[in-house]
Amino acid sequence: MNRIDTHQHVVPPRYAEWLKAKGIRPGGVDVPDWSESAALEFMDGHGIQTGILSLSTPGVHFGDDEEARRWAREINLYCADIKDRRPGRFGFFATLPMPDVDGAIEEAEYALDVLKADGIVLLANYEGRYLGDKDFVPLLEFLHERGTTVFVHPGELPAEPVPGIPGFTADFLLDTTRTAISLILSGAMTQYAGIRFILAHAGGFVPYIAYRILLTMAKEGLPPSLDVLKQFYFDIALSATPAALPSLLEVADPDHITYGSDFPFAPPIAVGAINGLYEQYPLDPELRRAIDRGNAETLFPRLEGQQ
Repeated sequence: MNRIDTHQHVVPPRYAEWLKAKGIRPGGVDVPDWSESAALEFMDGHGIQTGILSLSTPGVHFGDDEEARRWAREINLYCADIKDRRPGRFGFFATLPMPDVDGAIEEAEYALDVLKADGIVLLANYEGRYLGDKDFVPLLEFLHERGTTVFVHPGELPAEPVPGIPGFTADFLLDTTRTAISLILSGAMTQYAGIRFILAHAGGFVPYIAYRILLTMAKEGLPPSLDVLKQFYFDIALSATPAALPSLLEVADPDHITYGSDFPFAPPIAVGAINGLYEQYPLDPELRRAIDRGNAETLFPRLEGQQ
């Protein structure tokens, strides 16, 4: 039991009540029940030593900056308490009140310096603006200077949903893909190379369309090279399958792939099924150990030796 799960969600009870009162179904699913004890039981049953907790979509901003700042602080304090009590079992990516950039920088500084967050979680888009947007430059500059690990989780695609097709099925993957391309074409991956971006769900469609991205780079006057894609980290949450792994392994730097579960939005039975496929997939044992733990230890040195 030594995996480090870089894609594990927290759903604080008060936050869950808030979303339910608003009638929000993240990604087209009900807000799941979550508790610290349930998370530990799940982790013990799936070979996970440490879960790095993060808030999923829709985040905390619903049009009111002050309200979003209060909720971000409450959630970060909640997560910090869990991490401080069980530092070997939990870490957390701090929530920011985006797209309030000033509030986001203030909260990121507090979370990293005072609460000792392991990194930051950002949604792929905010009000239809992706992470390479010029409005987000001050936050990227701050995170770059701090050498921050940033977990990028998909949000609601800024488009009308297709009736009968939940957002998690395909929209989430496109959202992640769009923000990765936005970061590349804006030059952010070069200018803010100190940020270590982890793309959820094996980067969405990024590995599969890698050469389309290169063609787009060439069209936009950028040197087309897979090296820029190898800067990204990729988690394998709900993506460690015979259909997805070949593309990911072809594109990603082997040192930049991490284990992910997507619990509790992915129920234990689904995680178990994906884990079964992953465990049967013919990987070099050293690469498997790196994905399960070693690559995440590089991102989170405090976890080294805590097996």
